[in-house]
Amino acid sequence: MSVESLEIAKTRYQAGKIAFENGQYREAIENLEKASALLARNSRLAGEVEIYLVTAYEAAGRTDDAIALCERLKRHAHFEIGKQARRMLYILKAPKLKRPSEWMTQIPDLGALPDNELKISIPAKSNSSVQQKPKPTEPEFVDLSQVNTRDNRFIWVALIAIGLTISYLVWFNFSGTPG
Repeated sequence: MSVESLEIAKTRYQAGKIAFENGQYREAIENLEKASALLARNSRLAGEVEIYLVTAYEAAGRTDDAIALCERLKRHAHFEIGKQARRMLYILKAPKLKRPSEWMTQIPDLGALPDNELKISIPAKSNSSVQQKPKPTEPEFVDLSQVNTRDNRFIWVALIAIGLTISYLVWFNFSGTPG
């Protein structure tokens, strides 16, 4: 394997991970499969790529492909890859639980309403988007004549009580038993 194909594989692997994290599972699968094809089957990196490929297959609804890949990865040369594949296989083969309909919330399709004339379009994110910094807010000035200071008397009473308690304890410590 050449250094160039290793770099291409790493680039495809990163692109696949990013696509997966953005919910673009078809693109993730494409990149991960190409990365896997460039790597030696029993290398650790190939195992990591294929473990990620299993999750992409499952996310895309290709559970059979995910299970088949896990079955092959169980016997991978690196122990950790095999162990991870066995765990994932256990999860993939687990029976699907049925959820009661009262646990689910149905979201109505508002686009299907006849009086919905407003068409909403969501622009695609571009990689070169500039993040807007929040504008600094100016401090709000408080009119002190409007502030209720009557509640602050409790603080003074508490501070005096604490001071007297500490003074008593210090005096008691020094005037206590003769040393």
